[in-house]
Amino acid sequence: MRISTRGDYACRALLSLTLHGDQAGPTSVRDIAERTALPQPYLEQILLALKGAGLVRSKRGVGGGYVLAREPEDIMLSDIVSAVDGPITVGDFGAPHQDGACDHEGQCVLLEIWDQAGTHMREHLDGYSLAGIAAIAQGQAPWPQLHRR
Repeated sequence: MRISTRGDYACRALLSLTLHGDQAGPTSVRDIAERTALPQPYLEQILLALKGAGLVRSKRGVGGGYVLAREPEDIMLSDIVSAVDGPITVGDFGAPHQDGACDHEGQCVLLEIWDQAGTHMREHLDGYSLAGIAAIAQGQAPWPQLHRR
């Protein structure tokens, strides 16, 4: 499973807005691009998608830019990734047969495993809010730990 570059950039942009949320007024795309080292033209497209998903609001003109549309505690990584990449899945393989009949050898078992993997990824990303990630980035919370079996 991969998070796309677009998903990564979207998360980085909104984390930047969160980390600088104490500033008065909106943040320009140029400022976000400079702080995150992201390409401004691509960032503009991403922010438009995030606006369409209701994660940011924009203000035009002098002093314009972007602000979070919700509190950082209420924006999860899964929300951001889904907004720019679509539903979080391992692939678009279809659904397994529900009656136990399988058209192709072993296919249904694998389809169920892929579906569960996508669910695990969504649930994992649901566990991280922008506020929580900002606290980690600022050294106010511990780094995420890998849970091995």
